[in-house]
Amino acid sequence: MRLGMNAWALGLESSAVIGLRRLKIAAGGAEAEAETRRMEMDAVLALQKMAFTGGLGATPQRAAARTVAHYRRKVRANHRRLGG
Repeated sequence: MRLGMNAWALGLESSAVIGLRRLKIAAGGAEAEAETRRMEMDAVLALQKMAFTGGLGATPQRAAARTVAHYRRKVRANHRRLGG
């Protein structure tokens, strides 16, 4: 149940960050250019490293929970940075 709620919250938080990013990019200028550079694959690459080194856990449930937690931290940080 907890994993489902965390995944649902991740979806909501991600939607908010996408909206904030769109506003920033639509405004143009140097900040928009910097924001487009930030949208790289850092979170994905970090998660792949965790998966290859065993950092996600031994069970599918643990791996899913840690994956959602990983992305929620990244999304939450982006939300704070973008002023949401």
